[in-house]
Amino acid sequence: MTQLYSIFLQHPVVTTDSRDCPAGSIFFALKGERFDGNKYAAAALEKGCAYAVIDEAQYAVDDRYIIVPNVLAAFQQLAREHRRTLGTRIIGVTGTNGKTTTKELIAAVLGKKYRVLYTQGNFNNDIGVPKTLLRLTAEDEIAVVEMGASHPGDIKTLVDIVEPDYGIITNVGMAHLQGFGSFEGVVRTKGELYDKLRQKKDSRVFIDADNKHLEKIAEGLTLVKYSVENQAEDVAVRGQVVDCAPFLHFRWKAEDAEHDVRTHLVGAYNIYNMLAAATIGLYFGVTPEQVDEALEGYTPSNNRSQLTVTESNSLIVDTYNANPTSMAAALHNFAIMDVKPKMLILGDMGELGEASAEEHRKVAEYLQKQGFDNVWLVGKEFGNTPCQYRKFPDVEAVKEELAQHPVTNHYILIKGSNSMRLFELPERL
Repeated sequence: MTQLYSIFLQHPVVTTDSRDCPAGSIFFALKGERFDGNKYAAAALEKGCAYAVIDEAQYAVDDRYIIVPNVLAAFQQLAREHRRTLGTRIIGVTGTNGKTTTKELIAAVLGKKYRVLYTQGNFNNDIGVPKTLLRLTAEDEIAVVEMGASHPGDIKTLVDIVEPDYGIITNVGMAHLQGFGSFEGVVRTKGELYDKLRQKKDSRVFIDADNKHLEKIAEGLTLVKYSVENQAEDVAVRGQVVDCAPFLHFRWKAEDAEHDVRTHLVGAYNIYNMLAAATIGLYFGVTPEQVDEALEGYTPSNNRSQLTVTESNSLIVDTYNANPTSMAAALHNFAIMDVKPKMLILGDMGELGEASAEEHRKVAEYLQKQGFDNVWLVGKEFGNTPCQYRKFPDVEAVKEELAQHPVTNHYILIKGSNSMRLFELPERL
């Protein structure tokens, strides 16, 4: 690792894609179920890489090849070594829902005072996290690193690489049950961030004081709390929703000063993401006025809590991901929005395993309870759910229907798992 890190310091750009080989970079020949990066090492060198890290010796033909026992392990170890060498303060972010939005809000707030490196997009897995750490430079004062999980132990793997100084779990909910096995499995896995922080002196955890599941697993940690409902004296930041029609308008209070913020996010549930960012910003010395400026200036992307106004309709697009917790929050928010007429296009929620049929049935029952009538359900799981709503096997069927019978002058909530490809619908609405 000493040799590899010395080479990295001379060539501090890494790539895992042989189609993207910046001059002088290091290519890491990762393996997947359907590919072997070792086979592309020579091509990467031809395209401009200075070195190729491989774990199959037969591909090495000169001294530009660095042979290691396992490329992924070497990639992760290099990232940890770089993180330790620089000593940058790192905030680890995980959670069932809201972690990407919260990460971006935290970065926006801290960016008012510091040079901040943060996870781009959703590069939050065992490859994306090391890539983020390897982008660190000595000029970066704080890093905000998002960590995702779909199986037990995933967060432990990532926190062992990141070694965060601070942490936040946005929430725990019903997601990836096929991988976790149960809601309790979700809680345990997300809690691996807390377990790591217990090992670190002077660590801090920023926590939603309204979430009892988080409170139960946070024993022994130094907590900095935010809340909507909890009135305890040790809550650092409190907030309340003013309205959401459709953008979230809220107030927050720290000590005796109250602040009014009008955001560009759709969804009352985003108040917790906003309060998390405000709490962390204040902890690190960002002024309340700078916090307000950052929160009001943040604009979402990547089909998360976005309002898109077309020539025909107003669309609330939330198609990056869907699970029972995030679906319930989106539906509740849409129900209380004072707009009409309303329409919903909902796609299947993936990776729920044995709980899938029941969770999709609960969604249909909630829709009926709220009195929604103009509802289109898309996918096999919703197709098998007993209800009277219109059903479509896939997004292509929805496109055909829209071509024959265009929808106009509606507020439309579009939500489903990314695999349902509902993100292809806005251009047709």
